[in-house]
Amino acid sequence: MSWLLDEEDNTTSEVVDMNGLTLVSWDSVIACKDLKVKWSADIKRWDVFKNIRLTDDNELIESWKMVLRTEFFKKK
Repeated sequence: MSWLLDEEDNTTSEVVDMNGLTLVSWDSVIACKDLKVKWSADIKRWDVFKNIRLTDDNELIESWKMVLRTEFFKKK
């Protein structure tokens, strides 16, 4: 589900990647830059994250145990 209902004003908002493409659950995304991660292996450019899940926040997606910011990822 790419559209999330905003509880405050009953409008829908769309989850998008860094290029403005709509993301839905179970999509794959690619990292567009190297990212440092505390207590884990760093994310390298072009790393692929499969089967993402949407969160309540439009700027965050979840992949396994990591929560990722959509501004650093693009749809595969």
